[in-house]
Amino acid sequence: MRVEARRPVEVVEAVVGAAGRGVLARGAGRSYNDAAQNGGGALVTQPEPTITIDPTTGRATASAGATIEQVLSVLVPHGRFVPVTPGTRLATIGGCVAADVHGKNHHRDGSWGEHLTAIELVDGHGDRRHLDPVATPSEFWATVGGMGLSGIILSATFDTIPIRSDQLAVTTTRTGDFDATLAALAEAEDGHRYAVAWVDTSATGSRRGRGVVSGGDHLDAADAARGSGEMAYAPGSPIPVPPTVGRGPALIRPATIRWFNRLWYHKVPRRATEVPTSIGAFFHPLDGLGRWNRLYGRRGFVQYQSVVPAPDDVLAQLDALSAGGATSALTVVKRFGSASPAMLGFPCPGWTLAVDVPTAVPRLAATLDRLDRIVVEAGGRIYLAKDGRTSIPAVARMYPRLGEWRRAVDKLDPQGRFQSDLARRLGLRTGGPT
Repeated sequence: MRVEARRPVEVVEAVVGAAGRGVLARGAGRSYNDAAQNGGGALVTQPEPTITIDPTTGRATASAGATIEQVLSVLVPHGRFVPVTPGTRLATIGGCVAADVHGKNHHRDGSWGEHLTAIELVDGHGDRRHLDPVATPSEFWATVGGMGLSGIILSATFDTIPIRSDQLAVTTTRTGDFDATLAALAEAEDGHRYAVAWVDTSATGSRRGRGVVSGGDHLDAADAARGSGEMAYAPGSPIPVPPTVGRGPALIRPATIRWFNRLWYHKVPRRATEVPTSIGAFFHPLDGLGRWNRLYGRRGFVQYQSVVPAPDDVLAQLDALSAGGATSALTVVKRFGSASPAMLGFPCPGWTLAVDVPTAVPRLAATLDRLDRIVVEAGGRIYLAKDGRTSIPAVARMYPRLGEWRRAVDKLDPQGRFQSDLARRLGLRTGGPT
C-alpha cells in the first residue's frame, strides 16, 4: 500500500497506523535491491520537494523526497555543489542519508553523512525528532546509513561546497594492467578532488586489470566552456531506451561486453588528456539513457559492490569474476578514505569494487558467493544499498557495529514499525530471517 504524505502530519499518521508488516519511506526507488520495498506493508512517499539555501553560509536544507537533480538545480546558480553525489542524479536526499552514499571524492571528502548537520525524522512513536551529530549522536549515526529502518526522514540539512563553474576539468588516462591502474588512480587522487577508475574485466594475461582512470576538479573560471558568467544545472532529457529492447534478446551479454570493453578502452588516447566536462557527463553518465537497464534484457543484471582493505583483495575478486565468466561492462574501482562514522556505514579504508553482471551468466550465484568469501576473509564488507542475495552470517561479520545499531534503532522504534524486505531477508532488526 502506497501512502502519499504531502504534510508531516500525514507521515505521522502513516507511522502510528502501521499494521503488522510495518511502514517504510520510499523515494525514487533507485536502489538496486529490496531496500525500498516492503511487501505487504505500507510505503510512504513525499512528492513535493522543498529546497532552501543560506546564501551566506552555503548550508542547504532539502526535504527527503528532493532528488540530487532538483537540489543541484537550486545550488549551482548560487555557486554551490552537493558535498557528495552518487552515480545517479535521481537519488533522493532521504535515500542519500539512509544509504550514507559515497562518490568519486571519498578519498578527500568522505561520505554523505559527514556533511550533514541535522536530520528531521518521524520515529516509531510518531514523534517528530531533530537529530544532529552533537546532541543526539547515537540516533543520528543509526539513521545515517540505517537503510530507512530508524524512522521516516522528513528533511536533511547539509553543508555544500563552493564552485566557480558549472563544468569540470577532467583528465583521463589509459592504463595497461592492474598495477598501472592503481598507480594512475593514486596519482589522480593526489591531484584531484574526484578520482575513479574503470577496469576492463574481459582483459586477461599481461593486460589483466587494465583500465581508464579519470581525475576531475570543478573549473576555476566561471562557465569557462561557454564564456558566460552565469552558472546553471541543466542535464537535459535522457535518451529513452525503447520498451521493445527489454523484451527482446539482451544487448548487454558476455559476448557483447567483451567488445564494448575493448571499444571503451581504446577510445581513450594513449596520453593523458584534459577536457572540460559537464556535471552530468562526469558524475551521472548513465542518466543520459532512460531505462538503460532494458539493455540487459528480461533477466536483468546484478550490481555487486564491496570494499576491501588491500588492492590484492580487489584483484582476487576480479580473478573470481573472470573464472566464473562473469564479465562486466561497468566495472568501477575507487579508493575510500576514512571509515564512515555511521554504525552501518559502508565506506571504510580500502578499495571499493562495483560490477554490473548479467544474471544470464551461468552459475552466477556461486561466483557471487565466492566474492562474498573473499570480502569476509579480507575484513571488508558489501554495500547493503545494492545487495540482494548475501547471507545473514556474512552481514554479521561484515558489519561489526550491527548490535550497536540495533540497540539505537530499538530506542527510536521499540515496536518495530519500520520494516523492509531487505531488513527481513537479512534479519537486520532481529538477527534472523522474518
